[in-house]
Amino acid sequence: MVMFWVALLAISILIYLLLDGFDLGVGMLFGLANSEDRNEMLHTVAPVWDGNETWLVVAGVILWGAFSAAYSILLSVFYIPVIVMLLGLILRGVAFEFRNKALASRWVWDVAFCGGSLVASFMQGAMVGALVEGLQFTNGEYSGGALGWLTGFAVLCGIGLCLGYALLGACWLVRKCEGSVRATARRQIPFLAIGVLVFLVVVFAHALAANLPILQRWTDRPYLFVFPAIGAVAALVLATSILRHDDYWPFHMVALIFVMAFGTLALSFWPYMIPSVITIEEAAAPHSSLAFMFWGEGLFVFPLMLLYVVIGYRVFRGKVGPMTDHY
Repeated sequence: MVMFWVALLAISILIYLLLDGFDLGVGMLFGLANSEDRNEMLHTVAPVWDGNETWLVVAGVILWGAFSAAYSILLSVFYIPVIVMLLGLILRGVAFEFRNKALASRWVWDVAFCGGSLVASFMQGAMVGALVEGLQFTNGEYSGGALGWLTGFAVLCGIGLCLGYALLGACWLVRKCEGSVRATARRQIPFLAIGVLVFLVVVFAHALAANLPILQRWTDRPYLFVFPAIGAVAALVLATSILRHDDYWPFHMVALIFVMAFGTLALSFWPYMIPSVITIEEAAAPHSSLAFMFWGEGLFVFPLMLLYVVIGYRVFRGKVGPMTDHY
């Protein structure tokens, strides 16, 4: 049961990163586009954006129900960034709907849509960075204060995830759009890819200089180097596909890079739920609770959501066409 729920939690987080990642990326690139291009950019995410965000709810429910000890610790540490992230997502969703009806105030909702996407992305990256760097605990209790998570490394990771999401969003626009939107996104991809590469180099250099505990995992588990190797191959295919003006492969290659990065991070954390603080076994709820949840979330809700995603993306496949309304 514990392994089942760990796997479900990891899959939910990964699906969220890939799906909401690209529409958050589109939201950030939205601020750089003109009015006509903005409408087409919204058309690409209109049928799926709210469904994408549902996976964040799924991950939160699994963490709350199956690993409540870890949930309580994480919410104590990350109360402020979680609230700010949720406010950004809410503002983004409201702006998405209001912008379609507004005339004189449309610019306000444009700023809200772009700003909400940026804030939500940054907070997610900052929280991951704080976990990787390590949190301050004394006698098993968090002692870092309300802003203990806000370090230079966390800020760097927040910026890095914004760049990664923007790269994923640009590749999504190349896949879904024609004309000026596709051309602009294709020009943005090399700059965003270089930004992500610089971020990875700086993060690795910081990890070496600070001798972060997570590096010990790499020496203990040499198989982890397989993941960045696959990511490097995906980056080469990405570069080739951009040079050949291919519309299909860039998004899939960036998605593969995200999968490899997530796999590296998840296996570096193992067997801890929160590095050096609480293990997966210690964080897990009693077996009876895990078994009870299995009959609802595990057996019905999760498979139905996966089916919904597959059908939804199948129905709305292909390039976006002219639309009078974003629905």
